[in-house]
Amino acid sequence: MGKATGFLEIKRKKWPTRPVDERLRDWREIYLPFPGDELKKQAARCMDCGIPFCHQGCPLGSIIPDWNDLVYREHWQDAIDRLHATNNFPEFTGRLCPAPCEGSCVLGINDDPVTIKAVEVTIIDRAFDEGWVVPEPPAARTGKKVAVVGSGPAGLAAAEQLNRAGHLVTVFERADRIGGLLRYGIPEFKMEKRVLERRLALMDKAGVVFRPNADIGRSVRSADLQREFDATVLACGAGAPRDLTVPGRELSGIHFAMEYLTLSNRRCEGDRIDDERFISAEGKRVVIIGGGDTGADCLGPCTASAPRPSTSSSCCPARPTPARPTTRGRSGPTSSASPARTRRAASASTRCRPSASPGPAAAWRSCTG
Repeated sequence: MGKATGFLEIKRKKWPTRPVDERLRDWREIYLPFPGDELKKQAARCMDCGIPFCHQGCPLGSIIPDWNDLVYREHWQDAIDRLHATNNFPEFTGRLCPAPCEGSCVLGINDDPVTIKAVEVTIIDRAFDEGWVVPEPPAARTGKKVAVVGSGPAGLAAAEQLNRAGHLVTVFERADRIGGLLRYGIPEFKMEKRVLERRLALMDKAGVVFRPNADIGRSVRSADLQREFDATVLACGAGAPRDLTVPGRELSGIHFAMEYLTLSNRRCEGDRIDDERFISAEGKRVVIIGGGDTGADCLGPCTASAPRPSTSSSCCPARPTPARPTTRGRSGPTSSASPARTRRAASASTRCRPSASPGPAAAWRSCTG
C-alpha cells in the first residue's frame, strides 16, 4: 500500500485541466500533467484493502495497489513494469477508459476513490519520457504467420502479444489509416493522435506489419488469408450502430455517432472534406441521445463548433441516492450517505434527466450497441 494513514489525511484532488476558453480554440487534450508531488500524495491514499475490488473492476485485472505503492515510493521503473504486466497500452486506457476501477475502489464507500486513472497516465508518460518503453522484438521467430483483422485496441493488443511470442504478424485494416476506433472514433480532446502514432511506431520496429486499405472479403479475399496464414484473429469490432425505430427517424439531420466522429477526426487529420458532406454542428441546436462515453465524444467537438448549447440525454433511469447503514456511536445514532456519494448521485441524476428544449436541428445517435 501507499502511506498507511494516507486515506485519512489526504483528500482526492481533481486532475488539472486546461482553461475552458483555451480548450474551445483547439482540439488538443484537455488534461494537464498531474504535478509530481501531488500525484505521490494521491497514490498514498490507496489502502491496504483485504480484498482490492479495483482488481475486479478493471477489465484487464490490473494490479492497481502495487503500482500506487510504487509511485508513492517513487519507484517509477518498477511501476511501469507492474503496469505493463497486465496492460499493453496504458497510454490508451489511462486516457479513454471510464475507470470502473475507481467505481470499485473500497475507499469510495465513504469517501472519494483513489485517483487511479491519473496515476496510470503519469506512469506511462514518464516511462516514455525516460526512454523505458522500447520495441520488443522476439528473440526468435516460430515461422508461423498470423493475420489480425482489425487495427483497433483489441487487434493491436493481439498483434503485439503474438509478435512477442515469435509469430509473424500482419494487421489488416479496411480504413486508410491504422488505429480503428482509436483513429476515427476518439476525438483529439480525449487522446491526441500523436499518442497512437508513438505506439504504432514501436510495434512497427518490433516487426508487426500493417496493411491499411485492406477490406477483407472485398479488396482482400478471405480465401487468400486462409492460404497465406496459419491462423487468423478476427478483431474487426462492432461496426453496426443500434438504431431507434421511432416516429421521425426518417427525417434529415439525424446521424449515428460514428458518422459524425469519423468525419470530424478526418478533418483533424488534415483530410479535405467537402462542406456538403461534412456533418457540422455550427449554428444548430443539437440533441445527443445516449449519455455514455460515445455521447461525450460527440459533445466535445459539438461544443467547440456550435455557439448554441447542446443537450445530452440518456435512456437510463436516474441513479438512486445511496444511503449508508445507520450506525450507533457514543453520541447516539449517526448516519446517512457520505457527502462524496451524494454529490456523485446528484450529478448522475442531472446527467440522466433529459432537459426540455426546443426541437433540435440535428440529433446524433451515440448508442452503438
